[in-house]
Amino acid sequence: MTSLRLAFAGTPDFAARHLAALLATRHEIAAVLTQPDRRAGRGKKAQAGPVKALAEAQSLPVLQPPTLKDPDTQAALRGLQLDALVVVAYGLILPQAVLDIPAHGCITVHESLLPRWRGAAPIQRAIEAGDAESGITIMRMDAGLDTGPMLAKRACPIPPLATSGQLYGLLAELGPALLCEVLDDLPGHLARAEAQDHSLATYAHKIDKGEANIDWSRPAAEIARRIRAFNPAPGCFSHLAGQRVKLWRATAQAGSGGAATPGTVLECSERGIRIACGAQDGAEPGSLLVEEAQVPGARALPAAELLRGRADVLHPGATLQSAP
Repeated sequence: MTSLRLAFAGTPDFAARHLAALLATRHEIAAVLTQPDRRAGRGKKAQAGPVKALAEAQSLPVLQPPTLKDPDTQAALRGLQLDALVVVAYGLILPQAVLDIPAHGCITVHESLLPRWRGAAPIQRAIEAGDAESGITIMRMDAGLDTGPMLAKRACPIPPLATSGQLYGLLAELGPALLCEVLDDLPGHLARAEAQDHSLATYAHKIDKGEANIDWSRPAAEIARRIRAFNPAPGCFSHLAGQRVKLWRATAQAGSGGAATPGTVLECSERGIRIACGAQDGAEPGSLLVEEAQVPGARALPAAELLRGRADVLHPGATLQSAP
């Protein structure tokens, strides 16, 4: 196995897990690129992301350019004399000038089985669509959006009731090991690279917070998938008695909505809060059994516990709405 001279570009925890795996190999990390610190918390102080925190703990050089289009940044990268630039959830666009700098190009870890779910939110869109499996693709980057040749893929089943947070955890276990396997024989994987079938591509649009506002006229199964897809962020919500209620865990109940107006609370029990939903393609309307929810000023609670404290608004006949 040949030792490679690498730079690593990434920002969040998912990326930090991959950097940690690379630090345990014989490959050299010449520099780490990460997005500029973001202001967060009550004091709005600038805070380092997980990748920067790990890099500084390991005394690695850290670069935080606001853009990679800057000629000085590109010159600094050329001066590193890289074999490859590894990119994991970095968040900045790599112009062609940067893609051309490393001897073996730029290698990225993508959280789907390409060409399925190119784009910003592959984990959430896979769950929202009801996909049976997901996985990791290691790809050599080109100028397109997740369109480059594939070096390796590893699949994993999506558990039936998995949230995006849970699938994220599964993929964060798969990705680092597969990345290290590829880098251990990068020339060989590049020689065997597989072009993507662009006719099979789907696009994972960035999550818009407005999508989290539940439309109760939609089928129960569709709403349940979206609740799982948007857990932990941004979290699906609806409005009850003028207050925003977040829904964190729910399952679809087929054919049990009756003729009630979508959004109407049908039943409250130890099992949860059953809410009427819409129908599609002439099917009988179903309902959604909400098992965990959150009201303003409180933490997320099992529905049975929430009912004991808020029976004044959560009762059969109450109606949840898209607008307050």
